[in-house]
Parts: sequence; structure tokens; C-alpha cells
Amino acid sequence: MSKRTYNILFHLHTVSGIVISVALYVIFFTGSFAFFRDEIVNWERGHNVEVAEEIQLDFDDTFKQMSNEKSLFSRDIELKHYYNEQNIGVSLGASKDTLLSKEKAARSFYYLNTKDKSTTNYVSSYSLGEFLYRLHFFAQLPHPFGYYLSGFVAFFFLFALITGIIVHWDKIISNFYVFRPMTKLKTVWTDAHTALGVIGFPFQFVYAVTGTFFMLKVLLIAPTALALYDGDDNKLYEDLEYTHAEFEFQNSPLEKPVSINALVQQVKDNWEGFKVNEVHIFNYGDTGMHVSVSGNLDYKDKINGYGYTIFNAAENSIYSVKDPTKKTSYLDAVKGIFYRLHLGDYGGYGLRIISFVLGLIGCFVILSGVLIWLTARNKKNKPPKKKKFNEAVVRYYLAICLSLYPITALSFVLVQVINPAGMSLLYKFYFIGWLLISIFFIIKKDNYFTNKYTLLLGSLIGLAIPLVNGFCTGNWIWVSYANGYDQILFIDIFWIILSLLGLLIVGKLNETEKKTKAD
Repeated sequence: MSKRTYNILFHLHTVSGIVISVALYVIFFTGSFAFFRDEIVNWERGHNVEVAEEIQLDFDDTFKQMSNEKSLFSRDIELKHYYNEQNIGVSLGASKDTLLSKEKAARSFYYLNTKDKSTTNYVSSYSLGEFLYRLHFFAQLPHPFGYYLSGFVAFFFLFALITGIIVHWDKIISNFYVFRPMTKLKTVWTDAHTALGVIGFPFQFVYAVTGTFFMLKVLLIAPTALALYDGDDNKLYEDLEYTHAEFEFQNSPLEKPVSINALVQQVKDNWEGFKVNEVHIFNYGDTGMHVSVSGNLDYKDKINGYGYTIFNAAENSIYSVKDPTKKTSYLDAVKGIFYRLHLGDYGGYGLRIISFVLGLIGCFVILSGVLIWLTARNKKNKPPKKKKFNEAVVRYYLAICLSLYPITALSFVLVQVINPAGMSLLYKFYFIGWLLISIFFIIKKDNYFTNKYTLLLGSLIGLAIPLVNGFCTGNWIWVSYANGYDQILFIDIFWIILSLLGLLIVGKLNETEKKTKAD
């Protein structure tokens, strides 16, 4: 590689990294916690889910109760298992019965608790797990700007990754084994940045690609719809299998009710290890009624085993089948694998813990990149104004990024002390608290102080989280273990380990500080 090409790529790598650094740090930090979204939700609510990735429900009894409250005839009804929690999503389409008033025929959506059959809307069921999950793609910003912002950040991150590998390619193996802690500061940060960057590269590359795909796919689909489908978005989504089939309403009630339980059981009996996560009913109670039962094979059997059976309820026959045991189509492979890779939910706790650690390594790589940028520009020949500006940029950056740890830990305390905290309080507490902590460290004007005390504060609060949970809910660690509350137990132990590691690092920082003062 010529020196000119190297310099161009090096500067592109530096500039692209600096521009997206704060947003990327937020994505990686909150995204790491989002691997445990469901555990956080169940810990917050005191719930436990015995069977993952499947709807656990008496469908016939549920529809009977629903029909007592609202007319279900002619509606399209969807019950969907979005996450591993007790709540499932219930979507009621608008009634096709013209005798109903507009208000009674209106569509609706709510969450149904599969254990106690209580219902909640999105706002009232909002949780800390959902908040952190959505923050990692900036969904709190007005739609669709947050999605696009996170998508473009992922795209530029992909660009930074590729240019970084190209820049370091010639010495990527030799430099990987080099760490020189006793040399100048820039060298220390460079060694750490290179080594951890190489370790985390496959993980970061996967998340850059899949993140770009999910957040910017609308922008990618739009030109396709215009070019190949004459602007017909519906036809494109139909070919991509993002929409359901349509069945004509006959306006003729069925003579006897259909057992949804029996249809679900029939599908589960056909494919061993099949987990039903969605039931969609078309034209409920009508002779045109069809029932779609869909789900996936267990991930240990097949990572991308999506399938469904659509039944013609009136004729008691099968309308169509997608067999999950057969060879996966290219379309299903792309859609399914991208989701599985991004969510990291196909390998149990082990894979998600590894992903969490790699996510934090990504945070460190981002931090070290910014500090390399600062130390490279902190030279004697630089004008004082420019040096002061560069130092201010990094001071603001570190304060904003590192304050995420203590405010996240504090939020875990909040949702147990005030339960349910609700969307409004959670937004105000997290964002205002984050702002106040950031301002404090910005005013302090000491990057070492910021690094040390955000870590110390977050870790001390983190150690208190299992205690607060025990006092507020009675779910002490030994109680959760004895009762088999795996999700609750996991979050308590997770915070203990994370906090102890944080305190260990603080202890090492103190040792280094004492040695420096002694020298």
C-alpha cells in the first residue's frame, strides 16, 4: 500500500470513528444490556417464564373471555409472542360486521398476561428492559429519525471497521501480541485499541452489518419498490413475506366453534420441538375463517426453522403449509439469520454473556480510539487554543459516555422502589439524571476522575441492586434459587459480578495512582 493511500484510509478511519463515537458508544453500551432485555423485564415485574420462545396459553378459554367483553365475529385476530415474558401481544382488527357502531368495530391492541389474564397497553406496561432495548437504536427520538440515525451510525461504523483493518493489515498479527504499558500514553492506548479491536472485529462487523440492514432497510426497499414494482410497496412486502395472506369475509357465522387449542396441538404434534409463537385468525367465527399457526423449531435443532400451517376452519382442512424441517429458502435464510445473529438468542445464556462482554469491549475500543485522537494532538507545537478545544471535546465525550453506567444502575434501583415506574417517570429519571451526572463530570474537568468515579459509583449502586430487589419484592437470591426464578436470579448475580469487576478495576486504578505519585 502506498503511503498516500495509507494516509487517506487512516484519516478516513479516524474521522468516521470520531464523528459517530458518542452515538456508537450509546448503541454498544445499551445494546449490551439489551441482550438481557427479557430477564430485566421479568426481574422488574417479579415474573418467571418456564418455557422460552413459545405462547403458553389456553386459547379456547382466552377467546371465550375476550368474546364476553367485545364482539370478535369477523375480526382478524393476532396473538403474538414477542419476547420471553408473561405478556403476549393481542391485535384485534377492525370488525367487518356492518351492524356494529364505529366505536365497537374499531381495531385495538393490548398486552395479555398469560398467567392472570390481565391486560395492559404499551405505555402502562413499559419497562426498563424495553427502554434500554429501544435506546440502543434511538427509538426514543421521533420516528423515523432515531431509526435512521442508528442505521447511519452502524453504516459508518462498518466503514470505520473496514478501513481500520486495512490500515493495520500489514502489522495486524505482530501488533496483536504487543502491549507496552510503560511507554508513552499514546502507545498504551494504541496497543489496547489494536488488540481489542482485532478480538472484537468479527462481533462488531456482524452487528454493523445487521444493524445497518434493520435500521435502513426501508431506504433500501424504497428504490426496489419503485424500480421493480412500479411503486407498489404492498406487492413487494408480499413477496418478501412480511404480510399475511388475505381471505374473503363470507358474512355467514360458523355452525359450531373451532377449537384453536386442537389446531395448535396438531401443529406441534406434526413437528417435534416446534414452538408456537404466533396464532393469527382471519374472519373469526365466519365461514371464511382461517387459522394460521406459526413458530420455530428449537434453535438447538435448527437455527432457522420457521414454519406455519394455515387451516380452513369451515372445512376442517389444511389450506397451506410451510414445513420448518425442510431446506430453508434463501429469503428465509437472510431474514432469519440476520435476526438470530443480531439478537444472539440462539445459544442460550452462554452466547449472550459472551456477546455482552464483546459489547463492552466495543465500548473500550471506542473510548481508546478517542483518547488516541486526543494524545496524538496534544503536542507542544500545537496552539494552546486548539489543544484546549481538543481537550474539551474529549472531556465532554467521556463525561457523556461514562455517565451511562451509574445512571443505568440507578434506574434498576428506581424500577424496584417505584413499581411500576411507568414510561414518563423512567424517561425523566434516566435522561435528566444522565444529563446531571454528565454536567458534574464536565465541570470537574478531570478525565481520570471521570473514569474512576463513574466506575466506582456505578459499581457501588450495582451491588445494592440485589439488596433493593430483596427488600422490595422478597425475591432474595436464595429465594429465587429455591423457587427456580431463573431470570430474576440471573439479573441479581449479573449485577454482583459486574460490580465486583468494576471495583476490582477501581482498585487497580488506585494502585497505579499511588505508584505514579511515589515516582
